[in-house]
Amino acid sequence: MTRGPTLPAHRLPHLPTPLDAFNGAPADEARTLLQHCLHSPCWAHRLAEHRPYPDLDALLAAADEAAYDLSPADLSEALAGESLPELPEDAYSAAHMALSAANAAYEARFGHAFVISLGDVPPDEALDRILEAIRSRLVNDPEEERVVAADELRRLARGRLEEFLRAAGSCAAGQGAPTTGK
Repeated sequence: MTRGPTLPAHRLPHLPTPLDAFNGAPADEARTLLQHCLHSPCWAHRLAEHRPYPDLDALLAAADEAAYDLSPADLSEALAGESLPELPEDAYSAAHMALSAANAAYEARFGHAFVISLGDVPPDEALDRILEAIRSRLVNDPEEERVVAADELRRLARGRLEEFLRAAGSCAAGQGAPTTGK
């Protein structure tokens, strides 16, 4: 049995991705978005100025590098913009009190908010993870804790950036072109 001629390959039109929208956004809009990911104008400026990024991995690598390069003043500014992760709504008041007390001790020792990237930690384990981390990090010396906090900030920024692009992609799939001004 002979087959007929094959149909030519059809190319789908290039649909803009959230990364395309980010790459093409005005610089001030991109910086505003980035400052929601990490409260550092220096970090946001650096990432916005180095656009376009060929893919998400390149953007995330640049975000990591820019976070590693923050000066102590930039790091302090980024830390000042952070707040303690929110507890699940159904957490007991005793849990809120324990977290408030641990955070107060942390802030008194290190002079800035406790930061932690919870990544894929299930919500029902978040409180235990936060309390465990605060307690274990309270024994750090200030310089050691600054390094740990900087790494947590980097991980937070990376996660927030990925989350934004993923959410923008979901919006694009359901409603047309993504917006970068969230």
